[in-house]
Amino acid sequence: MNKKSLKADVPFSQQSHVYNNEQNQLNSFMELDVVPTAIIYCEANFTKSDGKTANGLIRQSSNFRILSVIDSEMAGLDSGYVLDNKRNGIPIYSSLNEAFEMANEPVNFFIYGLAHSNGLLSTIDRQVMLEAITCGMNIVNGLHQYLNDDPEFIAVSKKYGVSLYDIRRPVNKSKLQVFRNILKEVSCPRVAIMGTDCAIGKRTTAVTLSNALTRYGLKVVFIATGQTGIIQGSPYGLVMDSITAQFCPGELEAVIHRAYKIEQPDIIIIEGQGALSHPAFSTSAMILRGSAPHAVILQHAPHRKERVDFKDMPMPKLSSEIELIESFAETKVIGICINHEAMDEMDLEEYIYRYSKDFSVLVTDALSRSSMFLIQMILIEFPHLRIKRPTLQ
Repeated sequence: MNKKSLKADVPFSQQSHVYNNEQNQLNSFMELDVVPTAIIYCEANFTKSDGKTANGLIRQSSNFRILSVIDSEMAGLDSGYVLDNKRNGIPIYSSLNEAFEMANEPVNFFIYGLAHSNGLLSTIDRQVMLEAITCGMNIVNGLHQYLNDDPEFIAVSKKYGVSLYDIRRPVNKSKLQVFRNILKEVSCPRVAIMGTDCAIGKRTTAVTLSNALTRYGLKVVFIATGQTGIIQGSPYGLVMDSITAQFCPGELEAVIHRAYKIEQPDIIIIEGQGALSHPAFSTSAMILRGSAPHAVILQHAPHRKERVDFKDMPMPKLSSEIELIESFAETKVIGICINHEAMDEMDLEEYIYRYSKDFSVLVTDALSRSSMFLIQMILIEFPHLRIKRPTLQ
């Protein structure tokens, strides 16, 4: 590989609102004049559920300027077109070598864009990541496997003068906070985006809703609860599945409380994780307890038959998930968002009509429909947020 001068001298700037740790602080670039460049690695999984980190970064990234995606199965295509049928000019390349050579400027970061259920790094991916380090790229790693604990990664990163960012690395337990019931001091509405499965679009809908409400004229705080939202650049958040369960509600409550005191927002949107009915994940319960949402928007994929990574487990009925959420937490489901995977336009319209009739709430698709419908879900439930001169888009 023809080496370019890519020593990444653009550090993460300090951002104390994000859950971080003393060895590897995760911060935001939003205050920097120049946004660092990055290549996303998502071999054989771009647009798929295990590629959700890459998918999310292609849709939105304030921390990084994405130069390309690596996925040999989609090489030569436009990442925006294959993901959302909208060209964005970010190409997909077959290998790190090709992505590196085609970059016409220094590449500051290599982002591991995969989110496998086991949270571990494969042998092949490990070698690609090490190769990226030799090219002078900082590494952003969202796995449960921490590079800063790996002797080989430590040695190679020191040799080439780069940093390793383990997004899921937890803080010392002595710094964790227990639940204190402090959200009674937060007077603005809190809305959680929950779902009927993992990798179903909760973060995408939460970000889309937050952006839409901001354009409408409201001051919005988005609370990220997973590694992708943090990597995208959310200034407030934590990675829930990296925290000891006893402290999850307290840590989330503390982040929300801090965001409210600093920002004084009109509304707070909380990203959900997993599904409350899912036996493999408990983070949904922790999010409902820790955020105490006044309302919930529920994400569902009508044509998904089995839960992701659990082929022997059928998807829950939408009605049962709504009932479970409303009985578990003192909240209500105010809207439904559809994930249109494996659906054509006729199917989508049919399900929007059917769910609207069956559940008497607004139903939309955050990716293919106007954001006006998401905004209306909020304004119907919280009419005091209405603005006289809206700019609905």
